[in-house]
Amino acid sequence: MGSAKTLNLLAVAHNYSLQGKKIYILKPLIDNRFGEKKIRSRAGLEKSADFLIGDDFSFSEEDLIDIHCLLIDEAQFLKKAQVDYFRELASLKDIPVICYGLRTDFKQQLFEGSKRLLELADSIEEVKNTCHYCDRKALFNLRRVDGKAIFSGPQIQLGAEELYVPVCPACYEKERNLQSSAKA
Repeated sequence: MGSAKTLNLLAVAHNYSLQGKKIYILKPLIDNRFGEKKIRSRAGLEKSADFLIGDDFSFSEEDLIDIHCLLIDEAQFLKKAQVDYFRELASLKDIPVICYGLRTDFKQQLFEGSKRLLELADSIEEVKNTCHYCDRKALFNLRRVDGKAIFSGPQIQLGAEELYVPVCPACYEKERNLQSSAKA
């Protein structure tokens, strides 16, 4: 969260367009935080998605003519079959597919889409962020309600900095211990 993943996606899209190359920007249908087709970075830059990825998503053959790259935002929300489909496009149609998303949820569990991407990706590049509470490297996202960390609930609950903050492992454990001792 807050590591500029979407900002990086938008920058890559901009660079492709400067070169006159045709790309598509996609996002999962479930991500409607900023509007159905909006892809928005915390820095304020935004663009409309060319396609929304639903359960039965696929391109027509005409859609893929002269495509140079597919950019996917919030890839953690993809299903296994969707990741497989994009891997197939990359392999058989020779179309680069660049995905941006989180690895784990607020419980430190892999998302379905992230798990499959880790299994199939040609390469993985980590976008670094610092902890909300200290200066260490953030590895996890902490879900907070009314300023208090929570560690239970549904895996997917859409939100941004009002609900999630990036944290390092030590601060994650500190918050978990604070919650445990408050319950005791």
